Amino acid sequence: MNNQATAPKVMKESKNKIKVEFERTPLLQRLKAKFLNTYFLTNVVWYAFRLILLLGISYVILYPFFAKIAGSLMGQEDFIDVTVFLIPKHWTLDTYKAIFVENQYMKAFAYTFLVSFSTAIAQMLICCLVGYGLAKFKFKGNAALMLAVIITMVVPHGTVQLSMYMHFRYFDVFGLFGLLNKLGAWNQSFLVNLTGDNGIWPLILLSITGLAFKNGLYIFLMRQFYRGVPDELEESAYVDGSGTFRTFCQIIIPLSIPMMVTIFLFAFCWQWTDNFYTDLFFANARKLVLMPDIVQIPSSLTTTYAGKNLFESAIRNTCGLMIIAPLVVLYLFCQKFLVQGIERSGLVG
Repeated sequence: MNNQATAPKVMKESKNKIKVEFERTPLLQRLKAKFLNTYFLTNVVWYAFRLILLLGISYVILYPFFAKIAGSLMGQEDFIDVTVFLIPKHWTLDTYKAIFVENQYMKAFAYTFLVSFSTAIAQMLICCLVGYGLAKFKFKGNAALMLAVIITMVVPHGTVQLSMYMHFRYFDVFGLFGLLNKLGAWNQSFLVNLTGDNGIWPLILLSITGLAFKNGLYIFLMRQFYRGVPDELEESAYVDGSGTFRTFCQIIIPLSIPMMVTIFLFAFCWQWTDNFYTDLFFANARKLVLMPDIVQIPSSLTTTYAGKNLFESAIRNTCGLMIIAPLVVLYLFCQKFLVQGIERSGLVG
């Protein structure tokens, strides 16, 4: 017992003795003992390798953005100057000013924000309801309905482009107008054209029915999230007399806020830069100017000189930077919810 009781004391005294002896040795010997050993050199090589690898990957990823930003700030003389690489010699904001004024940037921003925000809100709410129903309710056809959702993710949208356009060009609710037309009680001219001057209605209808762009993915993400919510929360609410809808609104929705923000960001960003549905449904909406429409050369910028191709490419790159700038700002404010939503949905798994 005495040996066991004094063992820790002996070890402590030995460590202190070694430490004192090490401190009494000359500084040069201490530096050699600390740094000239296999363990330290191995760690240095490993850290250096990781640093070089991360710098190389960062360069490959970030270089195109730096090049586009630098090109947007260059004067016309810099594009024919072989000594200019990334840092402009003639700094200017004329490209931004011309795009802002002549390409109607603010008008495109307002219309695109209206379309993107309205469709993103509708898709977020509908996908929450559909995902919750598929995850928490057992009914006949649940698996078949989920299979249909997966099919919407697999089938390319180009295969249904023509049929989708014709459906909204001659919009007929549940075939009612067509049936009345066959019976002689309705004229086909009364069919509604939803692709006219305001092509936002097809997007709204697709969003509120859960059939819009990427809605299959959103429903799948919400279903995966709700499957991880404990059933005991709902059961306790049912015992207290709460109904299904009230339970969903007061218990499930507050838990779903990070995931809902993630769905909103996905829907908003994809609609912000979309040109499939906008070209399909907004073809006749001449008054609407959307973000993809600003990618053009302003007439005030002279491009008839030796550096024409490089200058025009820089102008288009500047248009792209101005398009994605609001999305970058949006991500800076919502990145916390986005990361939480992706983690809880199991998307990275």
